[in-house]
Amino acid sequence: MDVLVCIKRVPLSGGKFTITEDGLDIETAKLGFTISPHEEVAVEEAVRIVEQHGGSVTVLTLGPAEAEEQIREQMAIGADRGILIETDSQEWDPQATATAIAEAITEDETDFDLVIMGNESADASGYQVGIRVAHKLGRPIVTGVKAMTVEADKATFERPVKTGRELYEVSLPAVVTVLDGLNIPRYPSVPGRIRAKKKPIERRNPERPESRLVKTRLEVPVTESKQAQVLGSGPEAAPAIVEIFKQIGVI
Repeated sequence: MDVLVCIKRVPLSGGKFTITEDGLDIETAKLGFTISPHEEVAVEEAVRIVEQHGGSVTVLTLGPAEAEEQIREQMAIGADRGILIETDSQEWDPQATATAIAEAITEDETDFDLVIMGNESADASGYQVGIRVAHKLGRPIVTGVKAMTVEADKATFERPVKTGRELYEVSLPAVVTVLDGLNIPRYPSVPGRIRAKKKPIERRNPERPESRLVKTRLEVPVTESKQAQVLGSGPEAAPAIVEIFKQIGVI
């Protein structure tokens, strides 16, 4: 069972985001990077599948040279090799990204039985790349998956809906996008990190196609600053406290 997992290098959500002067990109000079929780469980699930059935796990990402760090992190938990579709610092739109990923899958020597992706990226949340990749490959796809069972030539996927759950039985090869909560990802061990340094990463350098989607601008949402209100000091604060209790319905 050969499994490919697609990940994306994204800024850490805990950082303070600022926009570049042209208003089209996020200033990343002082940000750390990671992958989304959806993609963390995707890699974990791929490793579990191969531990059960045998085979290999390949991690693929499209991004700058620095994205090798994210590939190595996933190799440390069990991925066997990586593919880095190396780009400059410019963001590729979903159409171009899906085309590059589909071409890399088609041209690879490994005939992947299953392609796993996060349901959406943690930054753009476009929900498009997985569906576009499946369409280009001519493979079935199930999105928003919370549980899966993989056998030799088919897989059963479960996804939550408002009224319960949906079950899909799909022939392999297939594409699936998964949600956080599918499993609990393991932490990379020290021996795993050492082994990851020696695992192979194939680099591809496709030409960036002309974008068919136009980005007009980015905006950081306005947040309200919250400040503590001083009601008083000592016994003088008691009437104000009573009034607050009345307002919130305590008394």
